[in-house]
Amino acid sequence: MSLPLYAVIMAGGSGTRLWPLSRQTRPKQVLRLLGDRSMFQMAVDRVRPILPPEQILVITTEDIVDDLAEQTPEIPACNFVVEPQARGTAPAICLGALHAEWMAGSEAVIACLTADHYIRDVDQFQNVLQAAAQVAERGHIVTLGIEPTFASTGYGYIERGDFQMEVGDLSVYGALRFKEKPGVHLATQFMDDGRHTWNSGMFIWTTSRVREEFEIQVPEMAPILRKIRSALGTPQLDEDLASIWALVPRLTIDYGIMEGAKNVSVIPVSIGWSDVGSWASLLEIIDSDENGNVVIRGNHKSIDTKNTLIHAQRLVATIGITDTIIVDTPEVLLVCSADRAQEVRALVQILGDADQTLL
Repeated sequence: MSLPLYAVIMAGGSGTRLWPLSRQTRPKQVLRLLGDRSMFQMAVDRVRPILPPEQILVITTEDIVDDLAEQTPEIPACNFVVEPQARGTAPAICLGALHAEWMAGSEAVIACLTADHYIRDVDQFQNVLQAAAQVAERGHIVTLGIEPTFASTGYGYIERGDFQMEVGDLSVYGALRFKEKPGVHLATQFMDDGRHTWNSGMFIWTTSRVREEFEIQVPEMAPILRKIRSALGTPQLDEDLASIWALVPRLTIDYGIMEGAKNVSVIPVSIGWSDVGSWASLLEIIDSDENGNVVIRGNHKSIDTKNTLIHAQRLVATIGITDTIIVDTPEVLLVCSADRAQEVRALVQILGDADQTLL
């Protein structure tokens, strides 16, 4: 590689689908759900063998930046970039690209990652990132497509086109189109046709390509980008960014950029990936007992209980239940069917309308 590689880890968001443990001021990425390391720490751990701390940028919010910095003291304080307001994944990535280019002193490759994913095969993930960076240097936007293991209606999909090249033992294909969260029939078709992968939300591209796509597809961003670039490295950066950021449109990277981008490539991979999008997803990730039960925290005694997840601060006793989520906190007890765990987000909206202290 001739260009330096930076990781841009997006660590904002509220993680409402893991409520009531995840809250606005303690979203899921700062929680220790999978051991003694938080999901954010695990995201940093995954790239540390291939990147020095100085080349890891974190895009986050004022609410949790101190917590994240405390969890990863090896990352320089200046590498934590605070968004004045949440504007979606597209502006966050753009902000990371501008910072990476400024820190590198010239063009760089950025791997846009998230702080709330789980990846089992870390070694292969590192190999894929390095291969994707090589492809990105050729002018491609590269995304990692996850080989589907079931017909998920909770993930977006990428349809792959013609074969483009081999990098090491990895095959690179053109990305034909992105499809958000299909219904059951279409998800089953995608699973069976061999042309679709899950959309991981991870993108690798050069900083110049980031700026180019934003200037073409979101032309109102062009003067905003110039103002941000001019403010980088100055004492008034925070003040300038606060006023500039109010003008930034809300935009997701998939809808706002990728659907209209040219020369997008996908590398299909099997790396044991999950976006940990609900309590039910932890049933698939964490080792269970002989009955399929997972106890993240607490003490569980049961009779005839199967495929149930427990997170509690006290003894939980169950009899004759199956496929259930039980999360007990000092303020809230959540009990739901595992197959409806995605609806926790809707429940949070209802509760928040009545009592903001629950968020």
